[in-house]
Amino acid sequence: EVQLQASGGGLVQAGGSLRLSCAASGFTFDDYVIGWFRQAPGKEREGVSCISSKVGSTYYADSVKGRFSISSDIAKKTAYLQMNSLKPEDTAVYYCAAAVGTYYNTVLLTYCPAHDDYDYWGQGTLVTVSS
Repeated sequence: EVQLQASGGGLVQAGGSLRLSCAASGFTFDDYVIGWFRQAPGKEREGVSCISSKVGSTYYADSVKGRFSISSDIAKKTAYLQMNSLKPEDTAVYYCAAAVGTYYNTVLLTYCPAHDDYDYWGQGTLVTVSS
């Protein structure tokens, strides 16, 4: 059974940090690109970052570039999203997802897979940043 388990969310003050984890099971981890998305209340889900563990390539949305860092541990089948200098506008439910990396695992990432290209989704973890 394929599972993605996102965790690590919580309440933090503006300027603070959190590290989210995405634990995967049921598929070959590095055959997939792992992406992080977020959805704020009343807004559409947006892509935040993604990583190809096989190539070691990452991509970030402009809104988080320089503040967030994505990484992965293939042996642990886990991806991480380190979030620093958090802002109130980062408040959202954060989701991790996995997209087969047939193409994305062969190139340096200049964009992440589109939302509909992801095959598996985690349940989300809530991040709340207070001002």
